[in-house]
Amino acid sequence: MKKWILALSMGFIATCSLAAPVESPELIVKNVSRDVLEIIKKNDKDPLKARDLVDGRVAPLADYTRMTMLAVGRNWRTASPEQQQALTREFRTMLVRTYFSALSIYKNAQVDVKGTRPGNDASEMAVLTEVSLPGQKPIPLDFSFEKTDAGWKTYDIAVDGISFINNNRNQFNAIIRKDGIDGLIKQLSDRNNAQRSASK
Repeated sequence: MKKWILALSMGFIATCSLAAPVESPELIVKNVSRDVLEIIKKNDKDPLKARDLVDGRVAPLADYTRMTMLAVGRNWRTASPEQQQALTREFRTMLVRTYFSALSIYKNAQVDVKGTRPGNDASEMAVLTEVSLPGQKPIPLDFSFEKTDAGWKTYDIAVDGISFINNNRNQFNAIIRKDGIDGLIKQLSDRNNAQRSASK
C-alpha cells in the first residue's frame, strides 16, 4: 500500500506547481488530491488517456532540481552542469512514470488533510495528511513545501514518516560509490526506458 501512496503523492507533486500562487499549501493539497483522484476515476478504462491528461498537467513541474539535488546529496556538488541536468531529467521521469503506473490500479483512495507543521523558517511548511483505502488502516503522508517566487512548491514527501528524498539518497549514493554519477544516470535512464517500452 505504501508504494502506491508514494506514487499517488508524486502526482500531487507534479500537479501542485499548477496551483495558484496565492493558495496555501494546505489548500493546494486538498485541491490537487481531489483533481488527481477524479482523473483516475474518470479514465479508468483508458490508461493511455489518463497518462496523457496528467502529462499535460505536469509542466511546469515542482522544484525537481531541488528534489534531485537533495536526493543525490553531497555528490551533487561533484557533478558537472551537464550531469546535473541529466540527473534532474531522469529523476523527474522516474517520478512521473512510477506515478502513472500506480494510478491505473488504485483509484478509490481517500485523502484527508490533518493540518500543517511549520518548517525551519517562514518559507517552509509541511502539510499533514492521511491516505486510506476502504477496509485498510490510514497511512500518514506528509508534504514538504517551500515558498518560491512562483508560489508554494513541494520538494519532499514522507510516507509513514519515511522521506522519499532520504530513501532515494541511500540508493543513489550506493550506485554512485560503485559506478559513479554517470552510472547513476545510466541506471535511471535504463529503468525509465524499460518502463516506457512496457507501457506502449
